[in-house]
Amino acid sequence: MLQFLKYVLATVFGIILFFFLSFFILIGIGSMFSKEDKVVLEDKSILKLDLNKPIQEVGVENPLSGFNGIFDGGEDVIGLKDIKEALKSAKTDDKIKGIYLKTEEPQAGWATLEEVRNQLIDFKKSGKFIVTYGESYSEKGYYVASLADKIYLNPAGGMEWNGLSAEYSFFKGTFDKLDIKPEVFRVGEFKSAVEMFSRQDMSEASKKQSIELITAINNNFLKNISASRKIPVEELKGLADSLAVENPKAALKYKFVTDLGYQDELETYLKKQIKVEDKEDISYVGVDKYLKGDVDTKEGDFNKRIGVLVAEGEITSGDGGDDNIGSDKFVKELKEIRDNDKIKAIVIRINSPGGSALASDIMWREIQLTAKKKPVIASMSDVAASGGYYMAMGCDKIVAQPNTITGSIGIFGLIFNVSDFMSNKLGVTFDGVATNPHADWPTATRDMTDFEKNKIQRSVNEGYDTFTTKAAQGRRMPVEKLRSLAQGRVWSGIEAKENGLVDVLGGVDDAIKLAAKAAKLNEGDYRVRYYPEKKKPLDELFSKIMDDEEEKASAKTLGELAPYVKMYKKLMNMGGVQTRMPFEMVIK
Repeated sequence: MLQFLKYVLATVFGIILFFFLSFFILIGIGSMFSKEDKVVLEDKSILKLDLNKPIQEVGVENPLSGFNGIFDGGEDVIGLKDIKEALKSAKTDDKIKGIYLKTEEPQAGWATLEEVRNQLIDFKKSGKFIVTYGESYSEKGYYVASLADKIYLNPAGGMEWNGLSAEYSFFKGTFDKLDIKPEVFRVGEFKSAVEMFSRQDMSEASKKQSIELITAINNNFLKNISASRKIPVEELKGLADSLAVENPKAALKYKFVTDLGYQDELETYLKKQIKVEDKEDISYVGVDKYLKGDVDTKEGDFNKRIGVLVAEGEITSGDGGDDNIGSDKFVKELKEIRDNDKIKAIVIRINSPGGSALASDIMWREIQLTAKKKPVIASMSDVAASGGYYMAMGCDKIVAQPNTITGSIGIFGLIFNVSDFMSNKLGVTFDGVATNPHADWPTATRDMTDFEKNKIQRSVNEGYDTFTTKAAQGRRMPVEKLRSLAQGRVWSGIEAKENGLVDVLGGVDDAIKLAAKAAKLNEGDYRVRYYPEKKKPLDELFSKIMDDEEEKASAKTLGELAPYVKMYKKLMNMGGVQTRMPFEMVIK
């Protein structure tokens, strides 16, 4: 009996202790999200710009990044908007003496890096220094680093200089082993998104468009590095062909870097630049912290705004999530912006490889309705292809970076027959009854008949006609010419501009200026607002906790089957008629 009471008391005590601990943890978390004091900069500060982390259009500050163990929330996501805003302010901020740039392996696309690079070039007009240090540099990292006044490379480090390549993954062998049968329907010689399911290598059409795409991106890459480092383009090509930049000494010899040195040697140089004693610490300030200070944003009239609506991720129906574009959520947000009389013009900032054809068309329609009421400009980021281009073509004008991946005007249908997979791998079988021969069509749990397949192909053909007709109307060109540029083919921003698929080469700031001009707003007379608005830290916290708990619960319930079910869900999301990029491309 005493032993029983002992366990009861211990349990009660444990519950009470858990309650109080939870209470104090919540208080601690709450205090973390309380209003922070404004950051006060020291007189000789250096803005530290670390690009070696994920970069999105709008940053996501991870509320759990300061905790360990079960509260560890992973990595922050830095916002391109925040980077540009910090650089603009730092240019004229007397307390910021220069920039320390970390860009060894940026986690961003080429167009995003182009935006950052151009903003850094603008910063240099201030006469302030930009210094970078790396233990090694990837070609993406060096693209940004190349404009620095001082480029330090660790003497034992390395540098990648061998040209760009595009790599694709093919899953036919995987599907064969999993007993999954992809049923593919497509229009367009270059619409090769489905090749990853039906082939083990690239088709000739896919190779043709890919080499032309990466050649255009590489030419822009070499041209800009040549201008920054005063090295002729032909010499840069020759050094890549011969793999001559094989070690730090070679990088110094060929003028890719200015100094070989360690971190402490860089800091010695910086102290001399900002005139502080060796024994003093350098006052570094990161982008997030800097923007919490007294930053001069030079905002204009509150009643005259340009709204920038960010559309980032794959396109889906419904509300979507943080990492994709849900058509319902997008339409709701756009309607609110359209009906806000204080917002005089809109920029749709697109970074998407496409997705659902239906969702793309729904958003296109809403953009068209909005364009009848106020100016709408499309600004393309790293990729605005297929469904991403579908959105852009509803705008008044389209702005893209030279290395934006765009076009891919095409459509395909994809249905996975998973009956053998479910039966052989998971032990799940299907049976049922129907009133008509095709009542369960389209289906993923049996082989479809030729008649049923022809019906889907006809629907895909009609979707392609709709896509190309609307694109031709949006670009004000004959549909025959548009279709000669379509067929699912991807283009660089430069090629798209030459072919009339894009109006202007530039970044989001250029798109904002075009929108202001169309709305008859003078420079400095308006302010810019991004939508959707950034999540509050507490909302971000609960969202992160719920996502983590859902994944843990799934893994616990399904055990070894969890990865298979996750793959199944992903495949089902890709089913149906799609306006999606012709491949999963990794340019490196």
